Amino acid sequence: MKKFVLGAAMAVMMSTAAHAETIGVSMALFDDNFLTVLRNGMSDYAKTLNGVELQIEDAQNDVAKQQSQIQNFIAAGVDAIIVNPVDTDATAAMSKIAADAGIALVYVNREPVNVDTLPDKQAFVASNEMESGTLETQEICKILGGKGKAVVMMGELSNQAARMRTKDVHDVLATEQCKGIEIVEEQTANWSRTQGADLVTNWLSAGVEFDAVISNNDEMAIGAIQALKAAGRSMDSVVIGGVDATQDALAAMAAGDLDVTVFQNAAGQGQGSVDAALKLAKGEPVEKKVYIPFELVTKENLDKYQAKN
Repeated sequence: MKKFVLGAAMAVMMSTAAHAETIGVSMALFDDNFLTVLRNGMSDYAKTLNGVELQIEDAQNDVAKQQSQIQNFIAAGVDAIIVNPVDTDATAAMSKIAADAGIALVYVNREPVNVDTLPDKQAFVASNEMESGTLETQEICKILGGKGKAVVMMGELSNQAARMRTKDVHDVLATEQCKGIEIVEEQTANWSRTQGADLVTNWLSAGVEFDAVISNNDEMAIGAIQALKAAGRSMDSVVIGGVDATQDALAAMAAGDLDVTVFQNAAGQGQGSVDAALKLAKGEPVEKKVYIPFELVTKENLDKYQAKN
């Protein structure tokens, strides 16, 4: 009888182990507000799934470190890998490493350069960047009445999102209703609040005049707000826009400082990437591109998004 019970217990343990799945996650940078929400979204969702474990690593904005993490995940025998790329132009090599090892790979949030030629068992989960900068700039154009001067703050140029969002800005300002808005400065602040503040401080010191700040993300937009306030500029005299609808951005909007942001569902992207990784690991079909819609956030609908965060 004891042997039977022991055997049954071992069978249950082996069955549980067989169904346990480990996903290696390489995040571009832990020290980023939006990516923290994304990472927490993955982690919180995984905790609701039976037998799913995440091993999350910080690539610290180092491409070589991220590639090494992927190789280490493979050596450790993970079932799937999720990557938030440091450099979206460096993803082809990462895809090859995973494909050669037969390990499922999901890119999240930042679009890989090889998104249209991803190998089998690989996918991309994010929001469509053609929507983000477009929604932001259209609303800023509306507030300005289609006329004025704008400065554009770009994210890291190695990221497809920064390039696409900036292209969105130019495309909107080329339309008939917005062509009266002139871009007087356009530089990168690398997604950083501190660099955003420094950049706007430099523009103000140089005597650059502008009616709007169009930022590729909220962190740089908040930096711009800090610089403008430090310079004594009235926030009523300038329109500030960002992307992501982070908690800090929503607080800035509630305070009357930020005028426009675009909700990017970080937690939803995190959950979607985990789901895609698990399905690919099991050999189940997954769309190569899984998009979660962006949503415009203004002072008029702010309450709805404060509740989401």
